[in-house]
Amino acid sequence: MSLDKTYKLVPGTTIFDSEQSAKGYHLNQFCMSLMTRENRAAYLADERAYLDAWPLREEQKRALLDRDLNAAMREGGNIYFLAKWGATLGFSFQQMAGSMTGMTEEEYRAMMVGGGRSVEGNRIDHAVLEAAHAPAPPAEHAEITAAVFTSHVPAIGAAMDHGKTEEPYWQPVFAGYEYSRAWQRENVPDVVFLVYNDHASAFDQSLVPTFVLGTGASFPAADEGYGPRPVPGVEGHPELAAHIAHALIRDDFDLTLANEMSVDHGLTVPLSLLFGDLGGAESWPCKVIPFHVNVVQYPVPSGARCFRLGQALRRAVESYDRPLKVQVWGTGGMSHQLQGPRAGLINREWDNAFLDRLVADPAGLAEVPHLEYVEEAGSEGIELVMWLIARGALSDVDGSGEVELKHRFYHVPASNTAVGHLILENRPRAAAPAVKE
Repeated sequence: MSLDKTYKLVPGTTIFDSEQSAKGYHLNQFCMSLMTRENRAAYLADERAYLDAWPLREEQKRALLDRDLNAAMREGGNIYFLAKWGATLGFSFQQMAGSMTGMTEEEYRAMMVGGGRSVEGNRIDHAVLEAAHAPAPPAEHAEITAAVFTSHVPAIGAAMDHGKTEEPYWQPVFAGYEYSRAWQRENVPDVVFLVYNDHASAFDQSLVPTFVLGTGASFPAADEGYGPRPVPGVEGHPELAAHIAHALIRDDFDLTLANEMSVDHGLTVPLSLLFGDLGGAESWPCKVIPFHVNVVQYPVPSGARCFRLGQALRRAVESYDRPLKVQVWGTGGMSHQLQGPRAGLINREWDNAFLDRLVADPAGLAEVPHLEYVEEAGSEGIELVMWLIARGALSDVDGSGEVELKHRFYHVPASNTAVGHLILENRPRAAAPAVKE
C-alpha cells in the first residue's frame, strides 16, 4: 500500500510535503538567513559568493540567480521562505506571484481585481486521477523485524566510555547484554527507529514538543555538561523518515519534524549496549531515525496513545516501497526517581510485572494510567510509556503474526535506576494468495 499523494496532480501547484522539505532544506535555510540586515547587505553585494557559501545544488543557485521562482519551487523551495529572498530583492508578493504565471505585476494585479483566477480549467484531469488510483502491482516493502526494549541509564555510557565494564559493580549489568550483542551482530537492520526522550539537551523550556521525528541526514551526539560521549553521532534515513512523517500525520498523530538536533544518552547508550565497542569505527552499523517523546513536562502522552502510535508506525513502515529491515527500539525506565524525598525508589515487583505484561498483554498494559507509573515506578518511571510504541509496532497486536521472546534481563541497580531489557522478534504471517475469480 503506497501513500496517497494525488495532491501532486493538481495542475500548476507544488505541494510542500516532507519530500520537498528534504529536497529544499538548505535552500529554505538560506532564505531564512536573509532575515537580518547584515546578511541582506552581504547577499546583495555579491549574490554568487553568498550562495556558494551554502551547500546548495547548482540547480538551486541558478534558479535564484535567474529569478526563476518556478524552478526554485521545483528544487524544494517554499513560497513563505522564498518571500524573504524576494523581499531582499525588493519584489512585492504580487510581483513574485505574477512572475510564476507569466504575467507582469500589473497584469497579475488586474486579474486579482477582476476576481482572481478561475478554478475552472485548473482542476485535476479525471483521466489522470483515475490512472493514479489504478491498482499497482505488488512491490517489495520495508518490514519490522524486531523490537528491542532497554533502559538508557547515562552512567552505563560513562562506564563503557571509561573502561569500567568489568568492575564488580558494573559486570552484572553488561553480562545481561552479552546475548543481545551476539543477537544484534546476526540481525543488523538497515534502520533502527529509536524511541527515546531528550534530557534537556536538544530541547529546553523554550520549546516542549510531544513527539519529535528526526528527518535529517545526521544527528550529532549532545554535550550534556561533561562533553559529548566519545561515540559517533547517528546517520539518519531522510527518505524513510519523510515517508513515516507523511503516514503518521495523515493518521492524525501530530509530529514535530526536526532536520537538525543533537541526540543525548537516551539514544546513544542503547546503541552502545546493543552494538558494543565500535573499535574506532566512525559510524554505527546501521542508520538511525531518532524519535523523541516528551516524558519530562506534563502533560505527557498516555500509554494508550503511544501504543496506537506504534501500530500506526508499523503501517507506515510496511507501506514504504523499498525492502528495508527495520527494528523499533523503545528505551527508558525502568522504575526510578531522581528527585525529591523519594529519590532512589525501585519497585522490582512492579517492573517485572510490566515486563510480563509487555510480552503477554500489551493492549491491557497500554491502559495503565500515568498515576500508577508515578506512584509505583517513580516520577521518572513514566519513561516506560515509550516502550509501548515499540510494542505496538509488532504483528501479534492485530493478529497478523506472532512474536518470539529472544531475551529478557532485569537488574538492580545501575546508578539510580533498575535496568530492564527485552528482545522480541517479529513473526508476521505471509499474506494469503489472491483468489482468482
